[in-house]
Amino acid sequence: MASSTVFIPNPQTNSHVTFSENIIPKSQHSFGQVSLPKKTETSLARHSVAASYVATKTAATTTVSSRALKSSSTTTSLSHFWREVHGLNNWENLVEPLHPLLRQEIIRYGEFVTACYKAFDLDPNSKRYLNCKYGKKNMLNEVGMENSGYKVTKYIYATPDIYIPIQNGAPCGRWIGYVAVSDDESVRRLGRRDIVITFRGTVTNHEWIANLMSSLTPARLDPHDPRPDVKVEAGFLSLYTSDESDSKFGLGSCREQLLSEVSRLLTKYKGEELSISIAGHSMGSSLALLLAYDIAELGLNKENSSRGKPITVFSFGGPRVGNSGFKQRCEELGVKVLRIVNVNDPITKMPGVFLNESFRVFGDRYELPWSCSCYAHVGVELVLDFFNMQNPSCVHDLGTYISLLKCPKKLQFQRNTVDLLDRAREMLISAQNFNMLPWEMLPALF
Repeated sequence: MASSTVFIPNPQTNSHVTFSENIIPKSQHSFGQVSLPKKTETSLARHSVAASYVATKTAATTTVSSRALKSSSTTTSLSHFWREVHGLNNWENLVEPLHPLLRQEIIRYGEFVTACYKAFDLDPNSKRYLNCKYGKKNMLNEVGMENSGYKVTKYIYATPDIYIPIQNGAPCGRWIGYVAVSDDESVRRLGRRDIVITFRGTVTNHEWIANLMSSLTPARLDPHDPRPDVKVEAGFLSLYTSDESDSKFGLGSCREQLLSEVSRLLTKYKGEELSISIAGHSMGSSLALLLAYDIAELGLNKENSSRGKPITVFSFGGPRVGNSGFKQRCEELGVKVLRIVNVNDPITKMPGVFLNESFRVFGDRYELPWSCSCYAHVGVELVLDFFNMQNPSCVHDLGTYISLLKCPKKLQFQRNTVDLLDRAREMLISAQNFNMLPWEMLPALF
């Protein structure tokens, strides 16, 4: 199945509305914010563009696989038709226009990812520096999600297998996300037991360098079937599979921690109606997709029946993860991916700026020799279009993504014509001393 792209339409491009503070979050409240270097005014051409985000408030005319999605009760509809909302039919007739149940779920999982940023300790003087500020029992309460209906069961740490000569100390495990499961009351509301795994974006220097390893390598996650044609980005795979094997009491890999916890929860709730929902922002989206593929490839979501537990990835501003072989295998395994992207976000166009799904075939018919080395996005794409000329960093900001989904208003404004890919590339070239890079700049890349 080819990757689908759906643009949210703008039926009234003549209206003139500007961003306001209640739509674009201030920088101190944003998450995963881009920091791009400034350019002189003379190098930029100004013109007017329309940037719109439109989402319907009703679903009376939306056709889905069942009549009950037209019900006035959102909660009842979700409990009965959560499989459709989670991609059973690849979100057909749910994204154009954007169905309110789907929008509700996208926002909900986006807020789970936001919790990763809110709980991550960035105070160098803290004992929990680069770890979670709170214990598992209180974490969701501390970040304002006390009514989420989920309980955190596991914290996840990742260790990039990368040595930076200019940085003191060896790479070690840093808090990357968490696993949570819906409680009994939420099961009745959601229509199933939901296991949610969320990942934050890049913060530490080692993670940043791992993201720059733009080369494809065989995933080889199934020891019984290595599948050399299934290739993924080397840096993302390193974050996912590296451990602290040199340390006697070191952490296992991110992969080992996750597969162990997911297996435990699947066993604990065996026989229940259950879903596996994985969400991430930026680099976290890459780990989310790797985990989803890994679970499906190993068959952990399969029980005795042929119908397995559905696996759905909600990707916010995520880059490409693997090649066309990886994309094809994910589709064969039934991994559902909804990519929420800003058309102006350069991170969603990396890696594979040139060698990507658009350059695999000639005349829509002939496979080119280098097709196996081309990156390819996986899943259905839901495109937002926003840009704030006063603060270009908003193009990759998770807070902006979620704010616009919460406030479906038409937007039109002036902006500078900027090649964001060139801006990001310039930042990479000029960054000669990684120790001097403030942490706020790091999410600008992944």
